[in-house]
Amino acid sequence: MTETTKTPLADLAAAGVSIWLDDLSRSMITTGELQELIDTRNVVGVTTNPTIFANALSDGDAYREQGHELAAAGADVDTAVFELTTEDVRNACDVLRPVYDATDGKDGRVSIEVDPRLEADTDGTVEMARKLWAAVDRENLFIKIPATLEGLPAISQVLAEGISVNVTLIFSLDRYRGVMNAFLTGLEQAREAGRDLSKIHSVASFFVSRVDTEIDKQLEAIGTEEALALRGKAGLANARLAYQAYEEVFSTPRWQNLADDGAHAQRPLWASTGVKNPDYPDTLYVDGLVAPNTVNTMPHATMEATADHGVIPADSVTGTYAESQQVLDDLERVGVSYAQVVETLETEGLDKFIGSWTGLLESVQSALDRMAGDQ
Repeated sequence: MTETTKTPLADLAAAGVSIWLDDLSRSMITTGELQELIDTRNVVGVTTNPTIFANALSDGDAYREQGHELAAAGADVDTAVFELTTEDVRNACDVLRPVYDATDGKDGRVSIEVDPRLEADTDGTVEMARKLWAAVDRENLFIKIPATLEGLPAISQVLAEGISVNVTLIFSLDRYRGVMNAFLTGLEQAREAGRDLSKIHSVASFFVSRVDTEIDKQLEAIGTEEALALRGKAGLANARLAYQAYEEVFSTPRWQNLADDGAHAQRPLWASTGVKNPDYPDTLYVDGLVAPNTVNTMPHATMEATADHGVIPADSVTGTYAESQQVLDDLERVGVSYAQVVETLETEGLDKFIGSWTGLLESVQSALDRMAGDQ
């Protein structure tokens, strides 16, 4: 790492937070931009999602050559999207491979998500995870699987097969506990199958800013002084209580039994860390979520804001649990239903990714049709 001796991002990394970039495109790889972020911004991983790929593939020039090849081969649109996205992720894995080697597999990871239309299909999710794992063919890959109720058994099965998993779209504390249980079950099954547990890694992506966006909207509708005073507090409180749950689960005898056989704990990953409300500090979900053995995946703007003026405490999570629980209790008291909020967020999150994926398929289909006409 260069140029990172004493910067807020270096401080963040030193505090035990791995910095991942929540973005990827072919031009970022080919121009050296991704390598530059590794060298100058302490970036040690990359996450993608259907929306990120929809944006990336809108840059027709970067994908033209491979698009022509796919069109000439008569590829259907699902095959084309699969080939285009796995090519980017494979190349990004290669860029990050030195980080992977230097961290014994903890970082240097690139995530690719299963088709979001499979969110209610356990078997389909498992099949897609296997297919992506085989196609990318890089051990520093993470397969992203949404934390739907149908996704939980898929997570266990995929981990049991020795595939590393990034569990995504976690909003509620209850579902997060379900995710950790699915992780432990998967490792127990992997051990029964004789797999080397030290080779299996996982993160659990807990979403932050979207919680504030939804709850603030409700608080403003309620409009009382007490309600308005709670704005901008729920996202951090919820995430901090998730870390408390992580500490509890990974100090149990059930976990210790797996750790004794070489297993690595599933790290909490803070996702949706871009601040949506301009009234809030633009590094709120970075400075406020500093804790050991976590990941923060950031959009470019959040990363640059943190590099520029982030103030990184040694730890801004442990020791906040009573205060965080009080925030959630206060929200219920003024009329915000936590259960309803997290259900809404999961539905909206899935709908957004499915919408992006549908748009991506439509734009790639148009490009294939155009290129086929050029043959």
